[in-house]
Amino acid sequence: MATDGNAIVYCEGFFGTTNGKTAHGLVRHTRRYKVVALVDSRYAGKDAGMVLDNKNYGIPTYASLDDAFDATKNSGNPAKYFVNGITPDGGRVIQETRQAAKRALELGLNVDSGAHDFLSEDYELMKLAKEKNLTIRDVRKPPARNEQHFFSGKIEDVDCLKVAILGTDSAVGKRTTAWILVDALEKAGFRAEMVGTGQTAWMQGAKYGIIMDSLINDFVSGEIENAVWSAWHNEKPDVIVIEGQGSLMNPAYPGGFEILAAGRPDVIIMQHPPARKEYDGFPGYALHPLEVQIEAVELLGSKPVIAITINHENISADDIPRIAEETGRSLGLPAVDALTQGADVLVEVLRKYIHKR
Repeated sequence: MATDGNAIVYCEGFFGTTNGKTAHGLVRHTRRYKVVALVDSRYAGKDAGMVLDNKNYGIPTYASLDDAFDATKNSGNPAKYFVNGITPDGGRVIQETRQAAKRALELGLNVDSGAHDFLSEDYELMKLAKEKNLTIRDVRKPPARNEQHFFSGKIEDVDCLKVAILGTDSAVGKRTTAWILVDALEKAGFRAEMVGTGQTAWMQGAKYGIIMDSLINDFVSGEIENAVWSAWHNEKPDVIVIEGQGSLMNPAYPGGFEILAAGRPDVIIMQHPPARKEYDGFPGYALHPLEVQIEAVELLGSKPVIAITINHENISADDIPRIAEETGRSLGLPAVDALTQGADVLVEVLRKYIHKR
């Protein structure tokens, strides 16, 4: 797909934290924009990829939005979009982000935001956007009720392999692993489609998907079903990879059951952070053991967990292969950190399921 245009990703004060996961996703992968700059004054002068993954992605970090705007303009590669890359707990717009969005409009940038607070309903910002003929897109704004789908059972028509990337917590890398797996499947010669379930997947250019936490409960299952069915019906892929949300036992973001019930995946890959002891953002809420979470997913979904993918936060680069191997051995399953080790192991595991269909 053609990109919407060059983008500056705003993540002041949060890049490299779990509240910067939208920015992380856009730095690592997006088909919707060409990311030409990141804003976080703590890392000004550094490549965003080096900060995040110790890899040079060619995305410079700037101390302010004005610095980023001027630099991209002077380079002959001017930005067209300001993208809110901050995802705080609860998904709200913090005041600093609102002020940055206002400044972006003053500079002539369109504004995209995935927060629950809609910038397009801010009178001052919309007045400014109209004066300058710019757009404000609130990605989490739900579709009209008459456009939403109720579960119908048409998911049973889908005859390609459906893989769900679920996790043991929120902000654990499910979406990143899903994209890496899609790319690896395509490289191996399979036709693969990603079904996104959150605002960042939309920003990354997922052709099919929904934003689960923007929907009222009656339509969540139907929207998941319709997104998966549409990807199958329109593209005829060999594999559909479904992005998970939250985790079954997360106290604030319980998610995954609707994907199991409505998306009806054939197999499940579980993303897990071995070094994380408590649910993200909730001290005192101990993360349920991986074995328990696998048991719960398999009980609810009646389908097997076939592999584990590792989130390497707070694990040294040298220790990643060992911890992945130990995790897999303890469960009798293949385990890999897709971000640092790639997804070839996962592709090989999936081959037998694809060829059975």
